[in-house]
Amino acid sequence: MLNFDPIEEARRNWTEHRWGDGEAMVAATSITRAHQILLGRINAALHPHGLTFSRFELLALLYFSKARELPLGKIGARLQVHPTSVTSLVDRLVADGYVERRPHPTDRRTTLAVLTDAGAALAVSCAAELESIEFGLAGLDSTGQRSVAEVITGLRAATGDWEVSTST
Repeated sequence: MLNFDPIEEARRNWTEHRWGDGEAMVAATSITRAHQILLGRINAALHPHGLTFSRFELLALLYFSKARELPLGKIGARLQVHPTSVTSLVDRLVADGYVERRPHPTDRRTTLAVLTDAGAALAVSCAAELESIEFGLAGLDSTGQRSVAEVITGLRAATGDWEVSTST
């Protein structure tokens, strides 16, 4: 454990070397460090269940879908991950008995990932576990959590993270 804030030290070095005011660097580095902290806390909570956050996200996505099944391509689009990552996640969840692969009933080119009863039960249990640790955000009250989400949503929207529909 350090006895100083390394990001503030980076800011001091940044400005001392006249690389700019350091505000964007501090914000980006803070977000990156916060991501590491949150992912560590979340994965620690999920580890006893044999899951990572990525696997939990896939289980939750299937749980929330109407028929508890989705085509692999749609999973990749919704989780915003590469098809290779989807295949790897599904492979692991199939091996653990939480998901099954099935051919699409009308499109032979498409494979469905289908949530099993065990996968649904695990998703519910893990969701409760993540809620109990506030998704790793202990230390931020609900106002702080909303503020963080608002700021980061603005960043995501500005970078085109999703297509904003306009109705006329």
